[in-house]
Amino acid sequence: MSAFHLAQMNTARLRAPLEDPSMIEFAEGVSLMNDLADRSPGFVWRLADETGDGTIAAPTDPSRIFTLSVWETPEDLRAYAYQSQHLDYLRRRRDWFVPHGHQVALVLWWIPAGKLPTLRQGISRLGRLQAGGPTPEAFTFRQLFPAPEPHLL
Repeated sequence: MSAFHLAQMNTARLRAPLEDPSMIEFAEGVSLMNDLADRSPGFVWRLADETGDGTIAAPTDPSRIFTLSVWETPEDLRAYAYQSQHLDYLRRRRDWFVPHGHQVALVLWWIPAGKLPTLRQGISRLGRLQAGGPTPEAFTFRQLFPAPEPHLL
């Protein structure tokens, strides 16, 4: 077992409120995707609200949503995101979300196994990636960084 797990956060801006008829398929798919993640190999944890929903709205901007989860390895997260039913939803993201333009939408970083990231930490990591590009503290699938050596804790 690794001494580190991979944290991931992604964000999107909704085209319409979740209650809008144009968002029904996305809103109904959230619990399906959460269930799929929960059953996926390498899944460790996800941030959820009191109802179990893993899509968290920004307190200051309800049109901005976040997901935050922890995985054993990048390969586990990649399999869930790009090699499962989740890919069907990912392909339809333009139906439900405003394009990001030059804004960062996904960030990955290593955390000690057994620790859980916070929404605030994830937002900070997104900001680091946006400001400075990929580093060992905030990166993407395009430029992965290896987990730190355990003796460097």
